[in-house]
Amino acid sequence: MIQLLPSLVALTALALSPILQVAAHGYVQEVTVGSTKYTGYLPDDAYECPQPKRIMRKIPNNWLVEDIASIDIQCHGRSGGGSAPASLVGTIASGDTVSFNWTQWPNGHTGPVLTYMARVPDEEDVRDWAPEKEKVWFKIDHAGKYEDGTWASDSLALPKLKPWTVRIPPNLKAGQYLIRHEILALHVATKYPGVQAYPSCIQVKVTGNGTALPEDKDLVSFPGAYTAETPGIVYNLYIIGELPPYPIPGPEVYVAFSPIARAQ
Repeated sequence: MIQLLPSLVALTALALSPILQVAAHGYVQEVTVGSTKYTGYLPDDAYECPQPKRIMRKIPNNWLVEDIASIDIQCHGRSGGGSAPASLVGTIASGDTVSFNWTQWPNGHTGPVLTYMARVPDEEDVRDWAPEKEKVWFKIDHAGKYEDGTWASDSLALPKLKPWTVRIPPNLKAGQYLIRHEILALHVATKYPGVQAYPSCIQVKVTGNGTALPEDKDLVSFPGAYTAETPGIVYNLYIIGELPPYPIPGPEVYVAFSPIARAQ
């Protein structure tokens, strides 16, 4: 019979402490777009004058998004206000890679890593555009629980501390896009609400001669892609014995693309 492990349940309750949460959270501190490095949006940026120019949309701090029905789930806004656009746009060729360098991720905040893109309408500028609740997002990369029992988030924590790298689809149609990258931490996801989302969005211009675009059936909205009933949003890490398979939330990676194979 599957049972909760009492000592870990106690640790789960302790993890809810605001003091521990503030100390343990993280964010993307640097992004490498092709061969160009950009500083991510940092918690101190809000207090700088003049405001630093970034390709990453504003995040409030290193806090989490718990309300997956809020617009904040899209690019890490706060209090239902969403996330303001950034002033810069990175340029990257289709087929090239983007690397997200997180601050040291806490080992206890186990979970999947997911990356989506959204194409900006041709008549819009990504520096002004907000998708609202439209179905415009398609998934280009995800990883969850590996066969050896490790998790995608483990590579961002000690001892590895590796950036997370994704490939822009090599046949993707040129244009402006938002790239939405996130970790879903499951350490308090035994019931809903509980899962902790850490999304962030960067603004890019994709170049190349590709013609591929996802169809409507491949697109999701944020909010909307995740609900309390979505497999993988509720998951119990603290059971005795082997953990059940983990269903990564959201759609599958768009089949026309070739994501990077993940080393465990």
